[in-house]
Amino acid sequence: MKPVIIDAIRTPRGRGSAKGGALSDIRAADLLGGLFAEMSRRYPGVETVMGDTLIGCVTQVGDQGSNIGKVASLRAGWPATVPGATINRFCASGLSAVNAVAAQAQINDSMTIGGGVEMMSRTPMFADDGVMFADKDFARSVQSVHPVLGADLVASLYDISRADCDAYAALSQTRAEAARARGAFPSIVPVHDAQGTLVLDQDETIRSGVTAGKLAVLDPVFEKVGTKADVDALLSLFPDLDAIQHVHHAGNAPAMADGAALVLLGSPDAADRQGLTPRARILSTAEANVAITQTGAVDASRLALHRAGLDAGDIDLWEVRDSFAAVTLHYVRSFDLDLDMFNVNGSSIALGHPMGATGAMLIGTLLDELDARDQRYGLVAIAGAAGVASAAVIERLTP
Repeated sequence: MKPVIIDAIRTPRGRGSAKGGALSDIRAADLLGGLFAEMSRRYPGVETVMGDTLIGCVTQVGDQGSNIGKVASLRAGWPATVPGATINRFCASGLSAVNAVAAQAQINDSMTIGGGVEMMSRTPMFADDGVMFADKDFARSVQSVHPVLGADLVASLYDISRADCDAYAALSQTRAEAARARGAFPSIVPVHDAQGTLVLDQDETIRSGVTAGKLAVLDPVFEKVGTKADVDALLSLFPDLDAIQHVHHAGNAPAMADGAALVLLGSPDAADRQGLTPRARILSTAEANVAITQTGAVDASRLALHRAGLDAGDIDLWEVRDSFAAVTLHYVRSFDLDLDMFNVNGSSIALGHPMGATGAMLIGTLLDELDARDQRYGLVAIAGAAGVASAAVIERLTP
């Protein structure tokens, strides 16, 4: 029997800026701990039957160190006997955490929680000084490139233009703004401070009035990410490619953000024993990895579809992290998707990308929209640095 999803909740995304980001004064343990506490409020006693909790977090230093996945449940007052761990699969961490505990729930006939957290305003990207990004010689030796340069490589390899990227980015912003206005994200749990004052109750990173024309005037500032040596090393791997076309900028790349998310799962029998009504079941999951190009979400999605016994045409809604626009457009073309069923409420370009949390957040966004449209099948996918990727196929269960 397939594992089931009882609920999926998330915080609003705050701007990932130490200067003015609404969530920037809140520690990761407190933000994520608030979601653990919310699960207990919604499902009293669930913490006493928890088989495991697993949280994705990319930059595990400072506030996000010391096993933040465990620390946050303690912050919420959960028993010390509840297991907890933290994983890093770069941007795929949150979804990968959910995938892993879904398997545990199924195998062990138990209740589990997966999710993610990232406070980019407090713990900046690369603050862990990892060898992959801090040592360029090492990166070249293992054929790893900076994510931005990898995204420009995708645009160059697959003939994705700057105009195409800007048009998609503007669409993401427009959809996200409309979705926020109509209350399309009921999975959001508002954030309050220690005094009970409301801090944030909606996604903060969305920009109003964005058009492709306005984006077209922005310089491709990410061109400076790769040195000539980096570019030459990359081109040596692709002899048919003459140059890297730099098409990405701040307007068609994911916005840095703060946020957290949790997904409550269980085996069907475990959920029944607790009197819990599932919202959905996870039909399949997949983890994949590719070299160089950040296109792993395509591979993970194909594998997840195969394991679910479904074709792309069976999926009603696709929720895929729209990271750098060219990578997203390559994904759309790979499955010949209609944009009317793809990231219909915008995604990371507009809504923001709290790295370790985004994958888990997408599950709630997908379930919210499947409910709103009374549709059945959804696919979640996310790719990240070093070619990592995760995916899951979800079937909504009608009450």
